[in-house]
Amino acid sequence: MSKKFKVGDISGPYRVREGKRLKLEKHNPDDVGDYSGDDGKVRAEQRTASQLEELFKLQERLYAGQQHSVLIVLQAMDAGGKDGTIKHVFRGLNPQGVRVTSFKVPSSEEAGHDFLWRIHKEAPSRGMMAVFNRSHYEDVLVTRVYGLVKDKEAQRRFDHIRNFERLLLERGTLVLKFFLHISKEEQAERLQARIDDPERRWKFSPADLEERKLWTEYHSAFEDALSETSSAQAPWFVIPANHKWYRNLVIVDALVAALEDLGPQLPPEPAGVDFSSLRVI
Repeated sequence: MSKKFKVGDISGPYRVREGKRLKLEKHNPDDVGDYSGDDGKVRAEQRTASQLEELFKLQERLYAGQQHSVLIVLQAMDAGGKDGTIKHVFRGLNPQGVRVTSFKVPSSEEAGHDFLWRIHKEAPSRGMMAVFNRSHYEDVLVTRVYGLVKDKEAQRRFDHIRNFERLLLERGTLVLKFFLHISKEEQAERLQARIDDPERRWKFSPADLEERKLWTEYHSAFEDALSETSSAQAPWFVIPANHKWYRNLVIVDALVAALEDLGPQLPPEPAGVDFSSLRVI
């Protein structure tokens, strides 16, 4: 798979260009593109609904054709909206053809292997869409913030990641990576909402408040990781995510555009069958 995938008109400006140094401060998490104004949210949700219908059709072709697969990587700061994105963007798809994997702290068995071992076995097979809720990028993010990995080792891991994603691409997997970009103020509101609502407290951990103190360090690590690993074939997108409805639209738009460019095809009809005269009795 050597082609350079296109992206939609909405998602294009948020793509991290290969070889360019990313600065998150230059990306506005409140951005809503052409969907400002009193009716902006309504228009965005209408387009999202339409694009979700297209995504369903494309996924059906992907699943039936068994020629390609799709890997979607979601990364964000705490409360960035990964779970909400999975809930809203992938609703209505054929559940037989979508698998979500959430990567937690490595088990003792996983820690005994290279950092990509547990990732590779979750990569999608032909016909499947896989969503990584966190991913192999944790090993060049949290490990760097806490000083568990030095810069030289991080560079080696960036090389391993680029090569790993190149392998997936060459074997027919489309790789799309989304960083859900929220402001520190928005994160505070979302964490406070979890604290205040008994129905949402299960999502809160006191560790979230400690992690919040490392906001600047995490942003620096994200800037390095996204700059080092965004390519024409496996791009990163910095998605404005303060407004959930716009976040959903941009991601759906990118998925539809990339899948249309991939062009999944249905399997051929059975040979020698005259469907025009065939009747079930």
